[in-house]
Amino acid sequence: MTTDPNDLERIDREIRINELRHAAEEAAGGEMVAWESEDCPPEIAEQFWEQVLAFEEGPETTHAEQLRQAGVELPPADGLSDEQVTAKLWEVIHALARQQVFLHSTDHLSDRELYKHLTEDGLHERFNLPPPELGMRCHIDLVGSGSDEHIHLHLKYYANEDYRRRWMKDFPDEVMPDHVDPPYDRDRHLPRAEGW
Repeated sequence: MTTDPNDLERIDREIRINELRHAAEEAAGGEMVAWESEDCPPEIAEQFWEQVLAFEEGPETTHAEQLRQAGVELPPADGLSDEQVTAKLWEVIHALARQQVFLHSTDHLSDRELYKHLTEDGLHERFNLPPPELGMRCHIDLVGSGSDEHIHLHLKYYANEDYRRRWMKDFPDEVMPDHVDPPYDRDRHLPRAEGW
C-alpha cells in the first residue's frame, strides 16, 4: 500500500494545529473564545495559532511597567503644575507610540484629566506582552469600552450624524444626547499607527 506524502503532510499539520490550539487554550487559563473559518487554509490556521500561543505565553505586564522600563516616570498629576502635566502627558503619548500603543477619542478630557486617567487606571491593565516580531499594536480608545458611559460620550462628542441616525434606528428607546464639539483639540495631533 502506497501512502500519499501530501496526505501525511496534511495530517501532520492538522495535528500541529490541534496541539497549538490546545496549548493556547491552556495558556489562556481555559478561557478562550475563538472562531476559525472552514475555508481557512491550513498553513494560515497554523500560523494564526502559533501567534496566539506566542501572545498567550508572553510575560505579563502593564503599559505603566513598560513605560517605566523605557525610563518614563509617571509622577502623580496632583504634584504637577498644568504646564508640567501637559509636558508629561505628551512625553507619555510619544513613549506609548514608540511601543506601538496608540490613543483615540481623548478630546473630551483636559490634559490633567487624561494624564490622571492614564496614570491612575488606563495604563495599569495587565496583559501578555507579545513578541516584537508579531508586530502587534495596541489601541486605547478612551470611549471604547462599550459601557453606558462610554457609549454616551461617543454619541455626544465623536459620532457623526450618520452614525447617530443609525444608532437611533437600531435603538429607538435610547435617549440620544445632543452633539457637542469636544472641548479640547488633541486627537488630530496624536501619533497614529502606520496605515491608520
